[in-house]
Amino acid sequence: MAFDDDLKACAAIVERADPLRFRAAMAAPLAARRLLFPLSAFNIEVARAPWVTQEAMIAEMRLQWWRDVCEEIGQARPVRRHEVATPLAGVIRPDQAGLLDTLVGARRWDIYRDAFEDEAHFDAYIDQTAGTLMWVAASALGDADEGVVRDAAYAAGVAAWFQAIPQLVEQGRVPLLDGTDAGVKALARKALKRLQAARRKRRHVSAKARPAMFSIGASARVLQAAIETPSRVGAGTLPPLDIFPLAWRALSGRW
Repeated sequence: MAFDDDLKACAAIVERADPLRFRAAMAAPLAARRLLFPLSAFNIEVARAPWVTQEAMIAEMRLQWWRDVCEEIGQARPVRRHEVATPLAGVIRPDQAGLLDTLVGARRWDIYRDAFEDEAHFDAYIDQTAGTLMWVAASALGDADEGVVRDAAYAAGVAAWFQAIPQLVEQGRVPLLDGTDAGVKALARKALKRLQAARRKRRHVSAKARPAMFSIGASARVLQAAIETPSRVGAGTLPPLDIFPLAWRALSGRW
């Protein structure tokens, strides 16, 4: 099953910008990579859109471009030619395009410097970004329980968010509702609890859908480190997310 130029371009984008998801995709069966690479490349393009310009209007336009792509896929219309949009349109369903539109909309928060309104707002942001990405991947690959996938994705999303805190603060963002040691610990415990709950229900994620979960990476280790020494979040010294025994997980299915 050969990759065409678009799929190769998507793989290259992921390899450069998201080593964790690149490793996870490479551990997946070849057929699954045809989905995981375009989907991860889409996520990269959307996530970087608010950061490539200081002009809010231009950032909004970049995100709108991807919302238009999602609309074209969702309405089964011809999709604009693009090295990521074109292969993405071939591997997701119209209803999944609607979910990805929600992901793009959530990224508008990244454009501005407003803090999250409350805990529900923060949780929705993590769920609509990390949660939706993992759920679309899992549901496109095979049978899976959405609650289990989203619980695991929430933990992975918070772990990745903790990793990004120093850069977010440097950019003038207010990334946490409560940045105190107690606040960091509480959030890390909440995320770890959801990951543990998801892992107790692994059987509800089919073997075909499991490659979508490999990008959880070392989330548990990161969250545990934040609980034990919350100052590591602000200092940027948490364990890396992309160093973990991926081959063992791929063989065992124990994400």
